Amino acid sequence: MSSQRIDQPFDITENQLQQVISIAKDAGNAIMQVYSSSDLQVVTKQDDSPVTAADIASHNVIVAGLESQFAGIPIMSEEAADIPWEERQLWNTYWLIDPLDGTKEFIKRNGEFTVNIALIHHGKAIAGVVYTPVLETCYSGICHQGAWLEQGDKRVKLDISQRPISEKPIVVGSRSHISPDVAAYVANIGEHEMQSVGSSLKFCLVAEGKADVYPRMGLTSEWDTAAAQAVLESAGGQVLRHPDLAPLDYNQKEDILNPYFIAASPKWFERQS
Repeated sequence: MSSQRIDQPFDITENQLQQVISIAKDAGNAIMQVYSSSDLQVVTKQDDSPVTAADIASHNVIVAGLESQFAGIPIMSEEAADIPWEERQLWNTYWLIDPLDGTKEFIKRNGEFTVNIALIHHGKAIAGVVYTPVLETCYSGICHQGAWLEQGDKRVKLDISQRPISEKPIVVGSRSHISPDVAAYVANIGEHEMQSVGSSLKFCLVAEGKADVYPRMGLTSEWDTAAAQAVLESAGGQVLRHPDLAPLDYNQKEDILNPYFIAASPKWFERQS
């Protein structure tokens, strides 16, 4: 693929997506080597978030793989995020990765953590891979081309654009906590079913048609959401800021925190309007 200095429409092929999937799986293998260890050491970063040897090992595998397969495209990772805004704001195209999304779930050993790799072009997540090493399940997508779920030898195309909303909507939320703002949003839905899951798998449940909506009214960083947003939007869904319903975009400001957002199918937003 080309370098970051791109102003024309940008395409990534399915073959190139498969290369990214392979990199994500290699990172997952590196994570599992630490996961299976009896000595799981945790360090607390300056923002009080935890980091483990698995985060670093996955980061190293992904960066090496992307630099080898897609030379010339910048990379931003949660584990190497100290890139000056003056440099980053010039990027039209770059990789945005979370080497281990759901470190708290990893520490709890509940399996609900993922490897997230997204390709950003002009502020939009145009392709993404979300791989869950414990389940050996991979979600991937290219906007305007499609989204897929892979489990073993099974590969299924995902399309929720015409999926009807459940009579009793399924709302997916954080495994760790439900914020007061999310509680207020959910209260307005009426009768519903609540499911809790960790990491970016919340987006993927919506993309798979197993949930109707994922409302997030709490702090997330851009690397937390980009890959799964690309998967969901490639499957026909939408990720819109709350409450203005503008698209959730990337690299448009110096800080990397996302605003509140809602992830759902178009029919959900039609129903709520």
